Amino acid sequence: MTNHRAQHSTESIKREITAIVKELKDPRLHEGFVSILKISSSEKSGSGLKIFVSALEGIDRATEAAECMQSAAGFIRKELGKRLHIRYVPSLKFIPTDALEYAADISKKIDKVMKNNTPNKEDESLGE
Repeated sequence: MTNHRAQHSTESIKREITAIVKELKDPRLHEGFVSILKISSSEKSGSGLKIFVSALEGIDRATEAAECMQSAAGFIRKELGKRLHIRYVPSLKFIPTDALEYAADISKKIDKVMKNNTPNKEDESLGE
């Protein structure tokens, strides 16, 4: 039961952080496709959260976005407290990752393999 509650809380925080980031006026966050992929507890006490940020344009773009979000962490925490009505808002640490770029690359490779392995109509007629 505790795990379900923690998961629900984490998803609520992720949803709200995404909404808050979209409302920030920093132009660095609105260039390209920046996404919050995952949130995990950084300490056993739950007093800190690691927020993994990725960008389709690559790790350099994700690093820039994470730095921008980290500079606005105080504002984001204040807004989280207001929106979720929680007494204690955990500290936030934004970590860049290249997961979206990696996933897009894997998807392209899978598509290429599937295209090369698709039987032609001539091959199908030989099997009959």
